[in-house]
Amino acid sequence: MNLISKGAILAMALLAGGVADAQKILINGGGATFPYPIYSKWFAEYNKKFPNIQINYQSQGSSFGVQQITAGTVDFGGSDAPMTDDQIKAFEEKHKYGIFHFPTVLGGNVPIYNISGVTQQLNFTGEALAGIFLKKITKWNDPELTKANPGVKLPNADIIVVHRSDGSGTTFVWTDYLSKVSKEWESTVGRANIVNWPTGLGAKGSEGVTGQVKQQPNSIGYVEVVYALQNHLTYGKVKNPAGNFADATLASITAAAAGAKIPDDFRVSLTNAPGKDAYPVSTLTYLLIPEKFADATKGKAIKDLLGWALKDGQTYCGQGELEFARLPQSLVDREMKDIAKIQ
Repeated sequence: MNLISKGAILAMALLAGGVADAQKILINGGGATFPYPIYSKWFAEYNKKFPNIQINYQSQGSSFGVQQITAGTVDFGGSDAPMTDDQIKAFEEKHKYGIFHFPTVLGGNVPIYNISGVTQQLNFTGEALAGIFLKKITKWNDPELTKANPGVKLPNADIIVVHRSDGSGTTFVWTDYLSKVSKEWESTVGRANIVNWPTGLGAKGSEGVTGQVKQQPNSIGYVEVVYALQNHLTYGKVKNPAGNFADATLASITAAAAGAKIPDDFRVSLTNAPGKDAYPVSTLTYLLIPEKFADATKGKAIKDLLGWALKDGQTYCGQGELEFARLPQSLVDREMKDIAKIQ
């Protein structure tokens, strides 16, 4: 009897262990590097709250996120640039259902620089930034830069441009801004995740751009403001349409979204937004979520995770160096309705 009891107990223990293992859910995502600092915080905190849910996120650029979610090799993608109509059509043709864009946070792209002997926060006009990245402005003491920075001794040194080498939503936002402030940029280079750069050194990921600028004297690049703060790099203010040099703060990034008309599918550009306080290189960043999941348990887990990110997750915005702005509550309310549509 004791042997039978022990055997039964062992069988029950093994069965219980199997059930516990079955409840463990692995969610794989990948894409944008722009929001990675807050995503990594979110996913770690969510795992603490729900230890059976593990989220792996590959921070490899927005193009990677779009490609992998379309291929079906990840459960969700991350992108700062909304998918194009053609990309959405390709996804729908492959999977026979649609894909949602869920804005997660607001952020700002900033011009980071490493100029010998200069520690001040510089002012940049749209003309100056377009000129630098078009290779029309090649010296740090160019008149377009000196007139915006009176009293700052800018050196007669060559400007070294650093840009992303991979498909990047950060690049899309940066080139979208440059296209709005420079007709020449719009007609010769344009806006995209990958462009033919007129000049510069390529680096992979926001981490790569940050590292290159940190190592290269007299260089300039563009990253989400969090990367500048984390790496103690100086970044500039950018002139907005109201004529003010705006710093990329939580308030100025939020101001860029305040007057925006965000469509039903949430795909929108916030660059060069009106408003005297708006930071002109601001953006939403998105999670790309399929409408349907073959695994109902995983689908529910992703819906729960997304709901948490849009509510509790927003409280991490602005904490420490996580210089991301919260989503407006009206936008969150709209997104919650779409979460309910995921099957």
